Amino acid sequence: MTPPPASPRERPPYLWAALAGLAVFVIYLTTLAPTTAFWDTSEYIAAAYVLGIPHPPGNPLFTVLAHVWGAIPLVESYAVRINLFAAITSAASAGLYFLVADRWMRDVVPVRWARLAAAFAGILVGATAWTVWNQSAVNEKVYTLSMLSTALVLWLGVHWADDQAGQHRDRWLILIAYVIALSSTNHMMGVLAAPAVAIYVLRTEPAMLLKPWVLWLGLLLGLAVSGKWTALAEGGAERAGILLLAGLLVAYTFWRDAAEFRRPMLYLAVLAVVVGISLNYFFLPIRAAQYPPINEGEPVTWIALQEVLNRAQYGKPSLLFRQADFPSQLGNYFQYFSWQFARDWGPMGMRMTTALFSFLALVGATALWRRDRRAFWASATLMLTLTLALIFYLNFKYGFSYPVDPSKGRVLREVRERDYFFVVSFSAVGLWVAVGLGSVMQLLSGLRRGAAAEARDWALAAPVLGLALIPLAGNHLTASRAGETVARDFARDLLESVEPYSILITAGDNDTFPLWYAQEVEGIRRDVTLANLSLMNTRWHLQQLRRRVTPVFDAAAAAPIWRDWKGERPTAPVLNFSEADINQMPEVQLLPPNSGVRFGSLELAFGRDTVILADLMTVFLIRDNIGKRPIYFSWSAAGYPDELLNATPYLATEGLVRRLNDARLAPGAGMVLSRSLGFVDLERTRRLLFGTYNYDAASRARPRGWVDRPSQTILSLYNIAYRAGAESFRTVGDTATAARADSIATAVGASLKE
Repeated sequence: MTPPPASPRERPPYLWAALAGLAVFVIYLTTLAPTTAFWDTSEYIAAAYVLGIPHPPGNPLFTVLAHVWGAIPLVESYAVRINLFAAITSAASAGLYFLVADRWMRDVVPVRWARLAAAFAGILVGATAWTVWNQSAVNEKVYTLSMLSTALVLWLGVHWADDQAGQHRDRWLILIAYVIALSSTNHMMGVLAAPAVAIYVLRTEPAMLLKPWVLWLGLLLGLAVSGKWTALAEGGAERAGILLLAGLLVAYTFWRDAAEFRRPMLYLAVLAVVVGISLNYFFLPIRAAQYPPINEGEPVTWIALQEVLNRAQYGKPSLLFRQADFPSQLGNYFQYFSWQFARDWGPMGMRMTTALFSFLALVGATALWRRDRRAFWASATLMLTLTLALIFYLNFKYGFSYPVDPSKGRVLREVRERDYFFVVSFSAVGLWVAVGLGSVMQLLSGLRRGAAAEARDWALAAPVLGLALIPLAGNHLTASRAGETVARDFARDLLESVEPYSILITAGDNDTFPLWYAQEVEGIRRDVTLANLSLMNTRWHLQQLRRRVTPVFDAAAAAPIWRDWKGERPTAPVLNFSEADINQMPEVQLLPPNSGVRFGSLELAFGRDTVILADLMTVFLIRDNIGKRPIYFSWSAAGYPDELLNATPYLATEGLVRRLNDARLAPGAGMVLSRSLGFVDLERTRRLLFGTYNYDAASRARPRGWVDRPSQTILSLYNIAYRAGAESFRTVGDTATAARADSIATAVGASLKE
């Protein structure tokens, strides 16, 4: 006879959940990145190291937690410590999902060992989904911490529902509100479990939603995480609406029970929300005012703080203005979803495995509908929030690789793949898969008489759980970060390309954030001043350039090419402006036709009639430093100085960079003219390419090539430098060196093939 469903009061399997989380952690540990990576990895590692402020919204919870974690000497490499932080938070979320899956299956899978096995199988699918695994093997973003907070809030909601009604259970709601408020100071993604918990409350004890302290808790939490509470000071229609809502709630509280204002639950609710959200309003301005090396947005004033928290820097349009049509935004999500289960196996393998696990997820959702409506509605709400609602709210442009109908013409695309924004949905789908696998086991076990026969049948059905190993097998090549050091090596190579006390002008995230990491965490060439063209459109970056005190060049720690360098440390700021001068600079400047500037023998002609703030400040950097500090443009900025200033006759390629000279160049005396690189300082380039750069990191074999296409432009810089370098060496008859450069370029190019 089939045993009756387990009691909701059955003790949760905490030990098994811990073992499940440990198993997932081992997977991440074996594929962990040995150092930093591209995109935001370097920025967040550096921010954790210096207790700084990364890009908006500032992520203070991540910074504080990662800084404390990074202080624990688990391993020598600080980058590995922070990567371990991503792995451990993601694995912990898997353990919490295990508890949720076990609880939801109690009315679906009556045999305990089968239920535990199905729960582990499901969370393994979620944990080895491609994006989840990829984000858990390196701390690229703050989203593994968001996964943890989402799983924690969901589990607390489930645990609240199983507790006995009364004040003890009510305190779980206070804790849930605190976790939601606190997780919003990491990223708003941590708030997305709140609707699922609300459904759980509604389906468990609807009367809770009529209690005044619960309504106050909901109002305060909503105002806190949305930042709308600031409207009380700013005025306008929003303030009137908030005051009206608060007034109605006061009246309702007096009508329901005036004594509510004297009970501790109301004030405990207020305290939980205020303390939870406080990191945004205390840590950010206090730390920003100490001017740490990573201090994006510099939220030292109330206005600057609001701009950081509201992400004003990114200028997102209203949700009513769709940056891509909604069907395409949905299609882009499904494209990312199709990557999750076997990205190593090509298009056909991805389609088949996506169909399989989608089917299992639907089976699981159907089983919950039949056996546990409360769990069904909570899980359905969670998935709808993490997919449809999130897709609508994010309002992305067309995806980087999303196929667009040619009839639409040229469309605006995201600069990179945005699958990581949906990482929580890819992880949480493992809950439905767990229930689906448990249901399939139940179906296969059949109904027989006698406990022994039933146990045998469940055991015979167990092999179906082997399906959970498919993502582990199908993603292990491309989700792994093991052995990849090119971002760190690129940062070192780029910094060592320039003379001591240089100004290095870079283009964007991938050619700048690794340099921040190298300088702040590993102490590599801190004497180099970095000016980022995209950030030079912000006042805070310009102020940081203005006030930066140049560290002393450490010849002993530098590359051999610079160890015999003799020179003096400049003491003047790189920008000769006051704080007020920078704040008054125009965002856009219209120039007279055919205008230009001259600094000594350096004559520059503007290539366009309209320039933006970054263009103006580039000119002022040149004006204030030419002849005083070496000025370089990274080749990642491509033809920017040629197009903006017609500076080609003054630029000499030296490896991965171009040096701006104060006089026109001409072929001869070690200077050759290349078709692709312009003037090339041959001897300096030779010493950099073969005596300084770690080209082995760029040219290493990669089984599936370079997976992240948007960042392969950085890897391609090595291909260009060595391929064009070979051309230059061949020009002067050095065929041996040219052949060596060609072989390296060919090896790098193998990773760039699609």
